Amino acid sequence: MYAIGAMPMPAGFRYRDVFLKGKPKHDRFDSFRIKHPQMDVGKRAKLFAPFDALRGFNFAILMKNELYEDQLVLSPEDQEEMDRRFEILHNLTYNSRIARANRVQVTVTYYEPCSDVNSESYGSQGQYKTITGICWNVDAEVTKTILVDEMRIRMEDILEIGSPGEIFKRNWEDQSANWEGAASL
Repeated sequence: MYAIGAMPMPAGFRYRDVFLKGKPKHDRFDSFRIKHPQMDVGKRAKLFAPFDALRGFNFAILMKNELYEDQLVLSPEDQEEMDRRFEILHNLTYNSRIARANRVQVTVTYYEPCSDVNSESYGSQGQYKTITGICWNVDAEVTKTILVDEMRIRMEDILEIGSPGEIFKRNWEDQSANWEGAASL
């Protein structure tokens, strides 16, 4: 008894003789093979590629799954600490030569407003993102921005800034030691 795939062949199967012949085999210079050469693997793969009739529709649906939140406001103590950190970074990067020499690596958590015009959160909510890179410039007076790698971030959007080298902690201990020494005089 023969089988078609995983099931047995029915008794009155119409194409029994065709099935029993097996897969056709063609010689290398057969007239059929010359007229119908074997398809390239790359072209065969295109036959089974997914077709996106509504271009961008899947991306729009994925964007609806993004979670947005309101921007947090720093407390006065946290804002004071953030200003101190900006001042330390400004002193380490006040011109391009000093910035290249110091190459201060920082990790910045910042707020990015929703840019999807089709979202109900557009303009009112956003997401917090984190970037790690070299701080090249801190402009606290004119543009009120910080430049990390090639990304310019507004200071008011920054929630947290840190450094793996603990430059903020070291400077804080140095400053507190200077203040204690000045207080004892």
